[in-house]
Parts: sequence; C-alpha cells; structure tokens
Amino acid sequence: MDQNTIEEGKTLALVAYLSLFGTLIAFFMNQEKKNPFTSFHIRQGLGLGLLYITIAFLIGGFDNMNVSIGFWISFSVLYLYGIFGAITGKMNKIPLLGDFFQNMFKSIGQ
Repeated sequence: MDQNTIEEGKTLALVAYLSLFGTLIAFFMNQEKKNPFTSFHIRQGLGLGLLYITIAFLIGGFDNMNVSIGFWISFSVLYLYGIFGAITGKMNKIPLLGDFFQNMFKSIGQ
C-alpha cells in the first residue's frame, strides 16, 4: 500500500475507533473511495466495539469493581493501540483478536 493511500485514509481510520457511531460514519464515508487502509481500521474498530458491548453486558452482572476496572483498562489499551496505529499509518492488528476481526468482517471495504 502506498503512502498516499495511507494519508488519505488516516482521518476516517481514526474516526472508526471513536465509538460504534464513529465506525458507522467511517464505513459510510468510505463507501465511495474504498480506501483499504480505512477499511482495515473500520473492521478492527467494529470488532472492538461489538466485543466491548458484549463483554460489558456480561460484566455488568458481576457488580464487582475489580472486574469492571480490569475490563475498562484492557479495552482502553486495545482502543489506544488501534488509534495509535491509525495515527501513525500502520495496519497493526489488535492483539489476539485482529485476525478474527479481519476474517469476520472481510466483506467490509471490498
């Protein structure tokens, strides 16, 4: 992938990590150009967002501060990892789950 493609897609790649709404905004704005860098980060952001909601729903039943803090810290680190990759122009997959997200949402951006 050339540097021009990465530079064009950085803004939407960053937006893809801001929330599920940000992911949807980036997805619809990327429909016309189909920037592969942006599509990569949309898939990662969508996977993180859906996993976040699923695990948060399960964690909510524990009513334990230690479990909640561990959840918040781990997802904060994952989101920051993705945001840092989008800002620096790298296609770093989220640790342990990045390949799964890329395969699960492979139709996005093609």
